[in-house]
Amino acid sequence: MNPTSPNPPAVRCHALLPCAGTGSRAGTAGPKQYQPVAGLPMVLHTLAAFSATPRVAQTVLVVAPEDRFLSVDHPDLLLARCGGATRAHSVFNGLDALRDRGAADADWVLVHDAARCLITPRQIDALIDACQDDPVGGLLALKLPDTLKTGREGRVAATVDRSDKWLAQTPQMFRLGLLRSALAAQADSGFAGVTDEASAMEMAGHRPLLVAGSAQNFKVTYPEDFALAEAILSSRT
Repeated sequence: MNPTSPNPPAVRCHALLPCAGTGSRAGTAGPKQYQPVAGLPMVLHTLAAFSATPRVAQTVLVVAPEDRFLSVDHPDLLLARCGGATRAHSVFNGLDALRDRGAADADWVLVHDAARCLITPRQIDALIDACQDDPVGGLLALKLPDTLKTGREGRVAATVDRSDKWLAQTPQMFRLGLLRSALAAQADSGFAGVTDEASAMEMAGHRPLLVAGSAQNFKVTYPEDFALAEAILSSRT
């Protein structure tokens, strides 16, 4: 080894927030991620959690090309107007935006739903701690707490064993290069079957690590979720 050769660059962590969806199930007039919760648009609560985590080098917020809701001037936040028709497409484009800004394939990327505005810096750090030495990476997830049923024609068909069932959450943390390759392999099909980053990694033959999350880290999806998110955020102040 040449003693004068430069040291390899340190592996960094980046956050990627797909923010191009419309949130049709939320019943809001506009994109749900911009609806006010506890005094701020929901996405700003999400961004604040990542900004409070020094281990995240930069955050890329992927929005639709015509989206002008946010105007960002911050060196650690990239507003990428390259959102696609699906979440997976937005993430794929966001990974390229990170590459264009100097992120390396060996770097970690934490992909997080903009509508999970209750994420905390402690939960982000717990995921990084669990995954930083893992060969694959992983995701926050919650053991299924309720009895699980299958249904047929509006009636119970069976009760399903829940002992090995988990509810996938975000962030989901994977190496940039591996995640991009996993998504690229599904691009020709329009990312069919890719419901989150972990599912793309599974399709590529990997087994992501499950890291215990929190019931409070839920995705605001339905109209009644806004009041619950407001109550939780207000209780933290």
